[in-house]
Amino acid sequence: MTIAGNVDTFGEIKRVISREIPAEAKLTKVEFEGPSIVIYAENPNFLIENSEPIKRIVREIKKRVIVRADPRARKRIDEAKAIISNLIPAEAEITDTNFDEGTGEVIILAKKPGLVIGKGGSTLRDIASQTGWRPTIIRSPPLKSRIIEQTLYYQQNENDYRLDFLRSVGRRIHRPRVYNDSWITISALGGFREVGRQAIFIQTLDSKVLIDCGVRPGAQSYTDEFPRLDISEFNIEELDAVIVTHAHLDHCGLVPILFKYGYGGPIYCTKPTKSLMTLLQLDYLDVAVKEGKPTPYGLREVKKELLHTIPLEYGEVTDISPDIRLTLHNAGHILGSAMVHLHIGDGLYNIVYTGDFKYARTRLLEPAAATFPRAETLIMESTYGAPNDVVPTREETEQQLIETLRTTIQLGGKALIPILAVGRAQEIMIVLDEAIKSGALPLVPIYIEGMLQEVTAIHTAYPEELARELKNRIFHKGENPFLSEHFVSVDDKSARPEIAEGGPCIIMATSGMLTGGPALEYFKLLAPNPNNTMIFVNYQIEGTLGRSILKGLKEIPLANSAGKMDVIQVRMSVKSIDGFSGHSDRKQLLKFVNNISPRPKQVMIVHGEESKCIGMADSIRRFFHVDAMAPNIGDRIRVK
Repeated sequence: MTIAGNVDTFGEIKRVISREIPAEAKLTKVEFEGPSIVIYAENPNFLIENSEPIKRIVREIKKRVIVRADPRARKRIDEAKAIISNLIPAEAEITDTNFDEGTGEVIILAKKPGLVIGKGGSTLRDIASQTGWRPTIIRSPPLKSRIIEQTLYYQQNENDYRLDFLRSVGRRIHRPRVYNDSWITISALGGFREVGRQAIFIQTLDSKVLIDCGVRPGAQSYTDEFPRLDISEFNIEELDAVIVTHAHLDHCGLVPILFKYGYGGPIYCTKPTKSLMTLLQLDYLDVAVKEGKPTPYGLREVKKELLHTIPLEYGEVTDISPDIRLTLHNAGHILGSAMVHLHIGDGLYNIVYTGDFKYARTRLLEPAAATFPRAETLIMESTYGAPNDVVPTREETEQQLIETLRTTIQLGGKALIPILAVGRAQEIMIVLDEAIKSGALPLVPIYIEGMLQEVTAIHTAYPEELARELKNRIFHKGENPFLSEHFVSVDDKSARPEIAEGGPCIIMATSGMLTGGPALEYFKLLAPNPNNTMIFVNYQIEGTLGRSILKGLKEIPLANSAGKMDVIQVRMSVKSIDGFSGHSDRKQLLKFVNNISPRPKQVMIVHGEESKCIGMADSIRRFFHVDAMAPNIGDRIRVK
């Protein structure tokens, strides 16, 4: 075992910065803020106008560097507000301005952020140079998002805590490396040879990183619902970082419990995932309370998670520990979903984890990335990895949905679409809005219930993350399908019986697997009528009510509002339309392995039923002559 030299990393960084920053900038201090190095100066304008010193520093230390004005160089808040108001045109429609005195940032919410940024970022530079405050721009969603508003308000009131946390993370990231040895293990904590409770533990001699920490919908016990966080080598308090690939509960649902049991470090994800993850976790708690189930964590842990989340952009390279750098890439699965690229050591080893991904363009998102700097080990999902898991084209799928809906409406029935609130719902909304506008579907109300309205509002806050064609419609044509008058939000559950007894309509509600939520209540009301149809458009995990109904279960005992059991007779039609999946089917999975650049030396298959994982690993070995395996939960594999 080789012990690394005890180099004072932060001391070296400070010496480089002191050497390169000219005296005219009046450097006052250097701080950590998470993975970034922050330079405070009394004359930051000198560095804004002359960027060469910062470029030299970045090249040498290979860290992200932020320049901020020393507090003494900032304008008073009232003066800064007046300057910002004069610099930004009224057409930008600013909705709020918040000043963070701890970090020296001014957060500007605007409906048209492009006008705040200015050509080539000119307005942002003017704001920074004239006020001393560093501007951060956030898009005000055209649909009001309660989660985004509450998150900003909460973080603003906890600025001091957030700043102390970021500085402590920075010190931990930039601590001296102890070992030079190449030793890397991957431990399977959840989601291996199964779908749900995804969790992967990456360990080097210097670092410990957890990727995803989800729950398993439909599980009958905590042993099956939660990842195996009880293995001997896993210690929550020793974790350096947690990475969340996307906001579905089977990947993020248990993240807050880490804070309950001693975790104090950062959560890395994309900006949309931060908002969506918070929303789904709060709903997870709400459903558990309503069903009388014990909750594994509480609101306090969700709030702490918020303060500890460090959002990243796609392609942004970030240090997360002394020997690991993280880059997130588009996964094409849902808004904000990410593939994880870990660069370990100084070019020692690289791991790519796909998370859930779609290797094809959809109406909502661009296809997943397939090009990485390096990739020795690929960890790939296999939800639809069986030989018969080949879905029809999107055009055929959309036509099948429209025909099913049209037939139901012609019979005077109602169509219930139990749906995942994130991703699938927005994809279907686009299809339905276009079908009604084109006349392919008759004009009937489309009722939206559950989290769909809030999730859709979050989608409107991040249009730049959407598919190119949809983004162009929103930005250049003023056409936003999420704002269509065809969608009716159901804000009062007392309206459900009236909807169920009324005329033909389409109902989109959570949960997508009928494990709870308004979709289950609509199912109770609609199931006995043979003119009605239930349409599943997402995967139904084994053990869920949705899976049982798909298998043909016709009599279902369910508790009524009085707590007594009623037997629901399923006489409604039940259809499954798989082509809307946010997962890659078998052809797309194999195409991804064929196209990934560079070709990995090893492939691990996860996130699929046991037979699918084993079969996909075997196919990859045969077709691509690459070492492939399907680990079991509890396995620990040394890759270097």
